[in-house]
Amino acid sequence: MRASRFLPFLLLAAALPGLAHAQTARPALQDPAAVVAQVEGLLQERAASWPGRAVITIEPPRIVNQQACERMEVFLAGSGLQSRTPVGVRCLAPQPWTLYVQASIRILGPYFVANRLIRRGEVLSLDDLDTREGDLLRNRRLIGDPAHIVGWIATRRIRAGGAIESSALRDPNAIERGQQVRTIARGVGFVATSEGQALESGSPGAQIQVRTPGGQIITGTVIDAHTVQVMM
Repeated sequence: MRASRFLPFLLLAAALPGLAHAQTARPALQDPAAVVAQVEGLLQERAASWPGRAVITIEPPRIVNQQACERMEVFLAGSGLQSRTPVGVRCLAPQPWTLYVQASIRILGPYFVANRLIRRGEVLSLDDLDTREGDLLRNRRLIGDPAHIVGWIATRRIRAGGAIESSALRDPNAIERGQQVRTIARGVGFVATSEGQALESGSPGAQIQVRTPGGQIITGTVIDAHTVQVMM
């Protein structure tokens, strides 16, 4: 009788080594730090094309049952680099899984502001500009390259201290809608020139429509501020 009373305890003691072995045999979980490192590497690579210094903050992923990964790939889950960017992390082996990590990105760099009141139609020079530093990713219309400002034409009034934005400038070699232009029609063995009215605005290389003196609408490529080339 006494032996039967202790039988359950004896069975449990005999099973404990097997249970301990089963616990130690479980696959290791994924290290969150390794995921963060992969995500940061991708974001640093994408941010390298921007003119500025990237400041990246990544929320560590919540690892529940994701097995440690031997082959991992990361990808942007949204449409390009954004101030708030979800990044996908996919494990290919040994056990497939996918999770998403949230990251905040700032790209700090210089941009230009007007140091005086600039009126519509004025041509900008380097003397009209001062520099500031800001988040270029959040404010994509800011301009940090003087080559995209100097010699360009203001399309609206820009106050002193106001940021120079791409939407406020016009390429001096661009054609404006309603402008009279010269057309050059080229074909096999001939070149013909004429005039017309631009029905669209466009920078060099852009395709725009032009109305000829006879009322015909043709499509051509902007060559400069006065010329549209039409291939026949």
